[in-house]
Amino acid sequence: MIPTFRHGVKTKGRKEYTENMPFEEYPVGDFVYIPLLQHIGKPATPLVIVGDKVKCGTKIGEADGFISANVHSSVSGEVTGIVDLPCATGLPTTHIVIKNDYKYEEDFLSPIQNPTKDEVLERCKEAGIVGMGGATFPTIVKLMPKTPIKALIINGCECEPYITVDYRLMLEKAAEVLSGIDLVKRALGVNKVYFGIESNKPEAIIKLRDISTDDEIEFCELKTKYPQGGEKQLISAITKEKVPKGGLPSDLGYVVFNVSTVYALYEAVYLGQPLIYRHMTVSGNGVKRAANLRVRIGVQLSDIVEYLGIEENVVKVVLGGPMMGVSLHNFKSTITKGSSSLLLLAEKEIREIEPTPCINCGRCAKACPMFLMPMVTDRAILHGDIEGANNSYAMSCIECGCCAYVCPARRPLVQSQRLAKKLIRKNKLTPA
Repeated sequence: MIPTFRHGVKTKGRKEYTENMPFEEYPVGDFVYIPLLQHIGKPATPLVIVGDKVKCGTKIGEADGFISANVHSSVSGEVTGIVDLPCATGLPTTHIVIKNDYKYEEDFLSPIQNPTKDEVLERCKEAGIVGMGGATFPTIVKLMPKTPIKALIINGCECEPYITVDYRLMLEKAAEVLSGIDLVKRALGVNKVYFGIESNKPEAIIKLRDISTDDEIEFCELKTKYPQGGEKQLISAITKEKVPKGGLPSDLGYVVFNVSTVYALYEAVYLGQPLIYRHMTVSGNGVKRAANLRVRIGVQLSDIVEYLGIEENVVKVVLGGPMMGVSLHNFKSTITKGSSSLLLLAEKEIREIEPTPCINCGRCAKACPMFLMPMVTDRAILHGDIEGANNSYAMSCIECGCCAYVCPARRPLVQSQRLAKKLIRKNKLTPA
């Protein structure tokens, strides 16, 4: 029996659009717009002014505190503006505007061939690496856990529909991914590694097993189910251990890393390249040519759409995956460290149905991988009962979208959970 976690949903993978498409280099245009907030925590502090000359890899933003990350220029050229522009969520964020001179002169860090633990940690911090599986948590924080670590877990599941970035990296850059894993092992001081990959990626499993020379890496084929790539669900599937409520994987002695993140660490250490590129998938029936791209950070979404073409039947645009991504109303925002995909969806790919009252079927509770009762939180929020929402353990929700996916009444259950969490924090209630 293929290992997995309890609950969750079976989605339509839609991987066939891009799973066989190698990465192609996106030809960046005249300008890039690089936000100083591409991570959880505080925005980076600008280090440049208008008129400054920069190169590829020049640090243009300094991390402001421990939970922050450095930001670097992705092109060479001249700083022409420091302006507030809306990010994908619609909120204004400070961006460094750089005019591309098309020379692509480099200002990289010095490559390190046999790094020590301290050198890996320092390089990770200096290169501005963040978690690229969606959370964008500064990676240096993960590499410095407060509790002893017994094993590293690599997330190669990529369970969100459409997205094939990590899959292509495992095929095209398998040796580099394994080298990145070795760097994480050095930083954490661990030997054992569990590499979780869903069963719908057999070529990746075979490729990695064939070239790996590390006997301490255990490749774990996991059931194809959403959200198999969630940290707590991944740990449950591989180890059968349960992360305590309100706890972290490190409480059990585990640290979880995404494939794209370990590849970025490889580039930072062995090539000296800061995090200035993002591998991403552009897919859906609304794009004329689906593709896997290697894109410089700061490129506007509108440029990518123009490059690949847009169909007239587009009814929804999502930055990220269809389950946890952000719906966009325009293409003005830019590619950041956390931009895993851009989806242009046609009417047949979504369900535009007005919500109706809850029918108390319990499907949301049966699907929830956190064993919550989303319908209870939804009802509490509808009645303004913040205490009731807190008592339904709303703060434990991982916002995976399983509840809304299976709801026959099309209730906006994820939005209810998000609102509940916001109000619980605002009212300073102690999470249940």
